Amino acid sequence: MQTKNVVVVGATGAVGQEMIRCLHELEFPVGKLRLTASGRSAGKVISTAFGDITVEVLTEEVLADSDIALFSAGSDVSKEWRERCAANNCLMIDNSSAFRYENDVPLVVPEINAETARGHRGVISNPNCTTAIAAVVLWPLHQKYGLKKVIVSTYQATSGAGAAGMQELIDQTREVLDGGEVHPQAFAHQIAFNIIPHIDKFQENLYTKEEMKVTWETHKIFGDDSIGISCTAVRIPTLRAHSEAIVVETERVVDPNEARQVLSEAPGVKVVDDPENNVYPMPINASENFDVEVGRIRRNPVFGDHGLEFFVSGDQLLKGAALNAVQIAKIFVNQ
Repeated sequence: MQTKNVVVVGATGAVGQEMIRCLHELEFPVGKLRLTASGRSAGKVISTAFGDITVEVLTEEVLADSDIALFSAGSDVSKEWRERCAANNCLMIDNSSAFRYENDVPLVVPEINAETARGHRGVISNPNCTTAIAAVVLWPLHQKYGLKKVIVSTYQATSGAGAAGMQELIDQTREVLDGGEVHPQAFAHQIAFNIIPHIDKFQENLYTKEEMKVTWETHKIFGDDSIGISCTAVRIPTLRAHSEAIVVETERVVDPNEARQVLSEAPGVKVVDDPENNVYPMPINASENFDVEVGRIRRNPVFGDHGLEFFVSGDQLLKGAALNAVQIAKIFVNQ
């Protein structure tokens, strides 16, 4: 198998670390692996399945020596290096939101629209984590039944706000239990023993940008703007893995048992649906696993035999970020 030289940009962050793990676990044919981060982390040695690797700062020389760059260092860094990646013939697979809505940049979930990745002009975007987790479950249903409306309510872990969000939950939990005073920083309000129906900035329509991303990005990935999509995004006091309650109205009659079978055969999806034995998707079980779990599959009483309701949980650091990026990279193996 032809090897590819890979650089992970933002290698010391949570997503960057998972990218390194995914390269190994997906048996990506890495020739040389280089790891870059900010100057503060330069010189740090990271033990990986590919050996001990010293962290560098990103340079044109690193790009010239790499076939694929997995970016997870924020929009500003991605924008700064886009043209230099192209000039050095290094494919940028970007986890930020910098280029997702540009018409000439593919927005890719490989289980759905892998073929669009091949039409790239030097950069391919990863979708928002919430979108990716929903999309792998919604796509097989859309193919079978046709989706008219999709209504999503999310239950998003603190790791969606990075390491600082996770640490704030841990610290606040101790503070509250010890009777201390809480001082929110990563979130607008106390997150310990609370939920916050506010992720990202509010837009003119009073939805947040996080909520609108689900609409914008699902339309682009599916290549279908006709689907009505609404989302309410909520931060909850868990550390890892996002969950979503989803209601769909379909074009064609949908039977829950048949839909369960359709989902059991879908790539990237694991049906976890035995309510009699208290078996259903939960973030504690979805954490660190590649597949998105789906369960609580049932007919929706509002839309009747054209309606389905279900619950999903998926690791947003994996399918919502690192795993999806490496799966995109694998499209180009042996090219």
